[in-house]
Amino acid sequence: MASSRLSKLALLLALVALGASAQERVRGVISAVSGDEISVAGKKLRVGDKTELLYMQPIVLGDIKPGSFLAVTSQKGPGGQLTALEIRVQPRPVSPGHRPFEGRDDQTMTNANLDAMVQASSGRELTLSYPGGSQKIIVPDSAALFALVPGNRSQLVPGAPIFATYDASGVVLRIQAGPKK
Repeated sequence: MASSRLSKLALLLALVALGASAQERVRGVISAVSGDEISVAGKKLRVGDKTELLYMQPIVLGDIKPGSFLAVTSQKGPGGQLTALEIRVQPRPVSPGHRPFEGRDDQTMTNANLDAMVQASSGRELTLSYPGGSQKIIVPDSAALFALVPGNRSQLVPGAPIFATYDASGVVLRIQAGPKK
């Protein structure tokens, strides 16, 4: 009986430990800043000393070179053609692969190395590769282009778009902030 209770206690502690390490994501626009706290999409999050802060520096397509690691949000078109909505040049590879974007069937996220860029009739065409696959994505003139560069807290202002990963206690682990709109 004591062994059964001990097993249940061990299971409970393991579940609590797993919950404490769970990460969540939020995308939105900062509505308020107060000290180390930011408000976005109805959530109050704390920016800690160990938060990785990146700034989305606007760039032009010519700044993107073969070999760069890109995060590309795309819209699926007729026949499955992918058209870039936003491209972010990453400072290092993060989650390589191709998947639905935020659970949507009509948008995808491709995190991959840029193998080639060629001119196509509807814009430039990127060939991206990741372990286990590759994608061709058209980049129209309307696509938003950014390079992720080291950021600082002064860029976390009301009106700035962000994408953040945070832990169960609301501490931001990694944040990407863009220019205030």
